[in-house]
Amino acid sequence: MNNLYMENPNPNKCLASEALITTLSNSIQALGRGFDVTSDIRLLYCKGAPGSRLVHLDEENLVDLLHPDGVVLLPNVTVDIECSQEERNIEATPVCTFHEMAKYFNASSNIFGDVPLGSFNSMFNFTGSWQHDEAATKSLAMIGHVIPLFTVRLVNTDLLLRDEIKRAVPYSWDPASLASFIENYGTHIVTSATIGGRDVVYIKQHQSSPLLVSDIENYVKDIGDQRFSDSKNLSSAGPLRYKDKDVTVIFRRRGGDDLEQSHDKWASTVETSPDVINMTFTPIVSFLEGVPGIKYLSRAIELYLEYKPPIEDLQYFLDFQIARAWAPEQNNLQRKEPVCSSLQFSLMGPKLYISPDQVTVGRKPVTGLRLILEGNKQNRLSVHLQHLVSLPKILQPHWDSHMAIGAPKWKGPEEQDSRWFEPIKWKNFSHVSTTPIEHTETSIGDLSGVHIVTGAQLGVWDFGAKSVLHLKLLFSKVPGCTIRRSVWDHSPSNLSAVQRIDGSSTSLMNENKKGDTSSQMGKLAKIVDMTEMSKGPQDAPGHWLVTGAKLGVDKGKIVLRVKYSLLNY
Repeated sequence: MNNLYMENPNPNKCLASEALITTLSNSIQALGRGFDVTSDIRLLYCKGAPGSRLVHLDEENLVDLLHPDGVVLLPNVTVDIECSQEERNIEATPVCTFHEMAKYFNASSNIFGDVPLGSFNSMFNFTGSWQHDEAATKSLAMIGHVIPLFTVRLVNTDLLLRDEIKRAVPYSWDPASLASFIENYGTHIVTSATIGGRDVVYIKQHQSSPLLVSDIENYVKDIGDQRFSDSKNLSSAGPLRYKDKDVTVIFRRRGGDDLEQSHDKWASTVETSPDVINMTFTPIVSFLEGVPGIKYLSRAIELYLEYKPPIEDLQYFLDFQIARAWAPEQNNLQRKEPVCSSLQFSLMGPKLYISPDQVTVGRKPVTGLRLILEGNKQNRLSVHLQHLVSLPKILQPHWDSHMAIGAPKWKGPEEQDSRWFEPIKWKNFSHVSTTPIEHTETSIGDLSGVHIVTGAQLGVWDFGAKSVLHLKLLFSKVPGCTIRRSVWDHSPSNLSAVQRIDGSSTSLMNENKKGDTSSQMGKLAKIVDMTEMSKGPQDAPGHWLVTGAKLGVDKGKIVLRVKYSLLNY
């Protein structure tokens, strides 16, 4: 056993406090256990009961864990675990980007990549949705003092996973079994734990902040000087001068007596009140080489770590990881221009023709809608539906092709209900019916089934110059399900594709959209908002369905707003 210790900074204290022995023992019990790294680093988040390791350790060859002075800290510790002591150090980073800081945190836990994980999100008070967190963050920095007392680690690099863990790996893409595996065993295995104390300041600069990198660097230095010095002569002007500059400062301690305001006094209490201040991990899948189904578990864990749906929704989230497509399918052949009704927005302005086509997708869940300009002259408005290309397993008992669900029903606004008519530009020209289209007979908790959108159609009521654009939706029943929660999305994203952490795109739009952008510079493109309205894996919990929609007018543009729902299956 490797026992390395630095000098005791307080020789008057007892060799090892009861709290130290308890924390050290609990840390040893955590080694080899499963852990979900979307959680903060705490012993209580280890999977299973204390000592319920996922790997085999040598429990026959045991030794006593000794203090340098010869006192037995813990008896009968397996030789597969070693204990060492590190030097007290200052932990500081330069001012860096969101993903640079996430990568730094991951590296300290022996995790590859820059996917933001639990410890990082907890320390900086992030939501866990990295797309939103990154978009709101301009820069990050941290400075602090770390007082490690002991690090316990697994020394055997050829560890074997227990057979029951291998048998629990699903052989196919089975969302329920994959979610159960992750919930029971986590995503990684604990390979080391460091106990002691940590006193760190985390600085988060928001995108709206005008401060330069040099300003933040000076701020970090000022606040570090004040936090970690007991001198009463230091001015407090430094940290306060940026309080109105959209910079958030977070003070966090782990271990020690947090009632001690002075850093030095707090540091003197770490030995008697230590806590786990870091862990390192190894992916569970690294122990599963050759096990059938490893590729499915690897993919499920990868998606879970990137998007972090609540664990209770993980099965449904995984079930919805199906390719998405837009209907109707687009092709490069220009069909003959149809005869369409039209809208006019001013006396001499161009006409916007409205496609009357009914777009339906059958028994395929709809996850989004969009308005788009089509035709040779990009002057024909159509509505498209985004849908899953196949049926999630969780919906098959309710909605498979052999299930009787009744005939789908079209629903639209009342033609005479002018309360919902809103002019697009001028009140003497074309209007939009902004009536919300939803299946109002379905309510939250309705046990008879729910109605979800499976088709859409645009139409025009011809009132001369004051013609009214309206939307109709096709609703299909899903028996045996209930609505859990519904939201209207009134603030569409400006991004038509969500960028993954690896730089690739999750947008499943066809390439025609990109090609269209150059020809949409005309006047009609300024009247139609063609933002994709959809919810995908990045929108927690990641299994939304469209259950309604409405047209609207926003700043002189025709817009589409969508109602999404989560179902109880």
